[in-house]
Amino acid sequence: MRKILLTGFAPFGSETSNPSWEAVRVLHGSLIDGHEIVGVELPCEFNTSLDVLAQAIDVHKPDIVLCLGQAGGRTDISVERVAININDARIPDNAGQQPIDTPVTEEGPVGYFSTLPMKAIVQALRDNGIPASVSHTAGTYVCNHVFYGLMHQLSRLPHVRAGGFVHVPYSPQQAAAHPGAPSMALGMMTEAIRIMIKTSLHTAKDVKVSAGITH
Repeated sequence: MRKILLTGFAPFGSETSNPSWEAVRVLHGSLIDGHEIVGVELPCEFNTSLDVLAQAIDVHKPDIVLCLGQAGGRTDISVERVAININDARIPDNAGQQPIDTPVTEEGPVGYFSTLPMKAIVQALRDNGIPASVSHTAGTYVCNHVFYGLMHQLSRLPHVRAGGFVHVPYSPQQAAAHPGAPSMALGMMTEAIRIMIKTSLHTAKDVKVSAGITH
């Protein structure tokens, strides 16, 4: 059976949960349009996260890989356009590493673009009442590290038809500890992932419209 690989992150910083993984694990083991959904939790650690991701891709040989991460302060589902070859950590990761101005990989290009139909995804999410936008920065922390590492790996794996990265806001429970911070219900995030998967499976060519609101 064909597979879709979804990844989310373990909690990091002062958080006790991470909505990217909470939403992904709801879908683990389900079927979407004839594809088995495989959910994998990545450690919020430089280098180790890419080892876990590479192993999951090797074992499951997915058609599509969609990695998700938490971006506290964002208001919507942010579909990332570009990953850059830089680590510049504001805080240490969960292993205590805090790389500053180092490349994700020495032999890689400056950046990679997502191969997901980004604008079609944003349009489909908005059509279903889910706030969404194309984002032009995935940051320089572990999320961008994984995004870049994913695309670097997929550049050598032509059998994987598409891959990319998406940021989700805080969950309401997290936002309660961050007064004034926006949030999104876990159920809406999970539905957003379903829509993203369906759109990716059935969109041969991305739509040509303005990216709209960007980060």
